[in-house]
Order: sequence, then structure tokens, then C-alpha cells
Amino acid sequence: MTKVKKEKVSEEGEEAGTGGTDRSYQELIAHLNPIAQPLASKKLSKKLYKCVKKAAKVKNIRRGVKEVQKFINKGEKGIVVMAGDTLPIDVYSHLPVMCEDRSLPYAYIPSKVDLGSSAGSKRPTCVILIKPHEEYQEAYDECLQEVSSLPKPL
Repeated sequence: MTKVKKEKVSEEGEEAGTGGTDRSYQELIAHLNPIAQPLASKKLSKKLYKCVKKAAKVKNIRRGVKEVQKFINKGEKGIVVMAGDTLPIDVYSHLPVMCEDRSLPYAYIPSKVDLGSSAGSKRPTCVILIKPHEEYQEAYDECLQEVSSLPKPL
């Protein structure tokens, strides 16, 4: 009986698609941090979620503040995706400065739950570094171009 319940829950979770929540983009934006700039549009957020999903399949992502920070310091290249609803802000407020120093493109998306689920994790994730790979290079290049063109905060 418990197996049947678990299967139903997993099916419902998969049906939600890339998002772990059923809230709209507008509702998610209402809970953003004041530092969440540049914020990805709804369309770009979906592209980033898809790119994270593809990168996670080939195990080509870095997940979490400590791991992303370590590999940025080592000089690894990629797109940094941060969740705009992370509290407290102090957890990752230093990462945009690190990205700008190393000229890495970065963007904020509205939900850490959605970011974690698109990375194939059951836990919310506040930072992910997407590394380039030939298997999803087209999607990566498209995201890279759009994230790079976002206006940087002053």
C-alpha cells in the first residue's frame, strides 16, 4: 500500500515539469530578494531550467554555494544561475562580485525549489554553475547569449 502512494507522489512531481511548484511567475517574483538583479524573464528562466536539466543528465553542473564558489575560484567557466528567493541573503551575496571579477555571466531566477528540481534533486538549490558540453551546446550558447545581454546592476 505504501508503494502505491509513493508512485502517485512521484508521478505528480514529474507532471509538474521543470517546476517543483505550481505557482505562477508573477507570484514567485513577489518573494524575491532585493539583490536579485539581473532577473531572468519568464522565457529565459524556462530556457535556463531546460539547460540545467540537460547538464544534470551528463553530470556537468556544480550545485550549491560552497561547490560553485570553489570552482569559480579555480577558474572554471560557465553560466551561474542563482535563486532569487534565498534567505538569508548573506548566504550567497558575495557570488555576483566573484562572477563579475572573473567575467562569468550570471542571472537570478525566481525559485530555488524549481532550480533544485530541474537539477534532478529533491532539495531546493540556491546556486548552480552550468558548464559547457557538446551534448547540449546549442541550448547552452543560447542561454549564454541571453544571460550576457542582461543589464548588470549598478
